[in-house]
Amino acid sequence: MGVETRSKAAVKKPAAHPNTWVFFDGEFARYNDVKLGLMTHALHYGTAVFEGIRAYWNPKQSQLFLLEPAAHYERMRRSANVMRMQLPFSTEELVNFTLDLLRRNEFKSDVYVRPLLYTSSEEIGVRLHNLDRNFFIYAIPFGKYVEVEAGIRCMVSSWRRVPDEALPARAKITGSYAQAALAKSEAVEGGFDEAIVLSMDGHVSEGSAENLFMLKDGVFVTPPVTDDILEGVTRQLLMKVIRDELNLEVLERSIDRTELYTCDELLLCGTGAQISPVIEVDRRPVGDGKVGEFTQELQNIYFNAVRGDTPKYKDWTIPVY
Repeated sequence: MGVETRSKAAVKKPAAHPNTWVFFDGEFARYNDVKLGLMTHALHYGTAVFEGIRAYWNPKQSQLFLLEPAAHYERMRRSANVMRMQLPFSTEELVNFTLDLLRRNEFKSDVYVRPLLYTSSEEIGVRLHNLDRNFFIYAIPFGKYVEVEAGIRCMVSSWRRVPDEALPARAKITGSYAQAALAKSEAVEGGFDEAIVLSMDGHVSEGSAENLFMLKDGVFVTPPVTDDILEGVTRQLLMKVIRDELNLEVLERSIDRTELYTCDELLLCGTGAQISPVIEVDRRPVGDGKVGEFTQELQNIYFNAVRGDTPKYKDWTIPVY
């Protein structure tokens, strides 16, 4: 049995997208032609920063729309600064490289774009100084990260959000997502769809990889940036839509755990998660246990905007083709 287990584990899985174009070390290459050394520093110590950017396919227009790339690259620049790194290109150059990459791959479906700036030195030793860096972008067809239609069931995780004093959540550092992985697996293996994580002082922070909004007494509430959240691009877009389209107030304030049990609506949002209605927390229904009216309206506005169907929000996206 031991031999059989080792044999199965040794079977090589083919690269998921061997022939797609990627942007690596300042030039375009095929996915299969890019090689990373086993001793790459970022692989061992989590010394990298990244972004997730979506592009949405609109079949009626035969067009792919890249969502808020400049905002993502600006946040990546801030993340890099926290980790004593520098992006090797301007934001305008990075947006253009991304557009070129999508065109080369001729995607005709929703796409997820992953830029990553990482410590490329092949040496042992945990530190940030005197190390080489490298940068790449790849893109893959990508659908739902979590359920966005029927609603999701969440649990409050036993794992706490890493505090700013230890590993700043406002920077998208690869190493910090080990905590997110612990929370996500705890939730899914416990029979839930997603985790909600508390800060060290017990306030609601965010999902495993999503920001959070709660509707209570006609006001949307979202945790402030000082409660160890990622300063989300989608979060900023939703705050504007809630105020401008729903004519509702948005408060940034700390949220107690039990407020999640008594609120009227609840949603998680992010580039990957998009807008995911939460219908249950810790086996307690949110509202009437169905997707909330305002959450549904936000979804409709958001998905029309990101697919280029709403002229009012055309500045959110860049047409690829």
